[in-house]
Amino acid sequence: MASAVPLQRVQAPLRRTLARAVAVSSSSSSRRFYATAPDAVPQSDVTAQTAPSPTSSTPKPRPTYFKDNTVAPFSDFLGTASQAAPLSPSEAYTLRTAEVGPAHNRRTITRLPEWLKTPIPSAGANPNFGKIKADLRGLNLHTVCEEARCPNIGECWGGSNKAAATATIMLMGDTCTRGCRFCSVKTSRAPPPLDPHEPENTAEALARWGLGYVVLTSVDRDDLADGGARHFAETIRRIKQKKPDLLVEALTGDFAGNLDHVKMVAESGLDVYAHNVETVEGLTPYVRDRRATFRQSLKVLEHVKAVKGKEGIITKTSIMLGLGETEEELWETLRELRKVDVDVVTFGQYMRPTKRHLKVEKYVTPDEFDLWKQRALDMGFLYCASGPLVRSSYKAGEAFIENVLRKRAQSKVSPEVLQQAAVAAEEAAQGSSA
Repeated sequence: MASAVPLQRVQAPLRRTLARAVAVSSSSSSRRFYATAPDAVPQSDVTAQTAPSPTSSTPKPRPTYFKDNTVAPFSDFLGTASQAAPLSPSEAYTLRTAEVGPAHNRRTITRLPEWLKTPIPSAGANPNFGKIKADLRGLNLHTVCEEARCPNIGECWGGSNKAAATATIMLMGDTCTRGCRFCSVKTSRAPPPLDPHEPENTAEALARWGLGYVVLTSVDRDDLADGGARHFAETIRRIKQKKPDLLVEALTGDFAGNLDHVKMVAESGLDVYAHNVETVEGLTPYVRDRRATFRQSLKVLEHVKAVKGKEGIITKTSIMLGLGETEEELWETLRELRKVDVDVVTFGQYMRPTKRHLKVEKYVTPDEFDLWKQRALDMGFLYCASGPLVRSSYKAGEAFIENVLRKRAQSKVSPEVLQQAAVAAEEAAQGSSA
């Protein structure tokens, strides 16, 4: 018969478990300290832990320390009645740098200039912003404002009412078949199929908003036989059927150089045909997708005029600055655009969407943008919107074009009419920025 197990061996694990529980309980009830400094726990506190005082019921505050001993004076945090003195242009336009990263791997970055900082929009702060966003999601529509992370989305969507707002509708989904090195729109070789209800939904949304001018754009769809030209044209026709007085601008791709598809969109009833060359010819292979070339874009803009005539339609293009282009390259680009009778050109600052995209080579100052605007107007362009935050679809430019188109509908355009339209555009720009 087996002998009985000694009582001491049975009780030993139980004793160890109880001792462990008592130790944990006593340590949790005492104060804890973080080893942030060699002398983080004063000797008096060690004594207090081993022999707690029965008269002290309030625990002492935990010791802390600061890595940076330089603290600004209290007066810096107090508001004053007098406003701070304005910076001079040279001080305001000076680019600031900062050292970031751990001590063993420090690197210098350029901070975003003050003139490029815009407030982050929200539906709570701006109800109209929320209404437009809800309408877009309800009809399953996409906008280039969101997909391309446009910095002007708060200003354009945040008008006092929907009639004062501007939204650029992006047709044919939110996935592009090309991969330009400056664009943050999603890319895929096989995007989802087209939504057959999109032309009707787009026309319904625009008629509901009561806009006077709308911009339609699209992703590149090289996977489609016609590049989406029929879908684009059908959307424009539906819009014109629902609201004939609505002015429509179409910002299209190059349709892989097929001029028949360009003609299909140009004859759909739109008022402004826009196609962006994006940058100077020398940088095009590095900035745009390899299937897009500078000369191919010029042919698209030239063919639109050949189809509709010089006065039959307004053509428009956009150029990004800050990618490393030279002054002479910009001059040559403007000359090439004038050769194909482009009416409107816009200049804007390239802003890097993510770290995977091209770096910003230069932040162009507002004074330089004003200089290029005057140069473009002197060369004979009908209108030029130029500024750090200007994009292809810009409210001041649309106000000018809208006035020109409505005047053209009444009579032949004269210098006096163009001057009146320019004055109206400037007033609209000042009103939107007020």
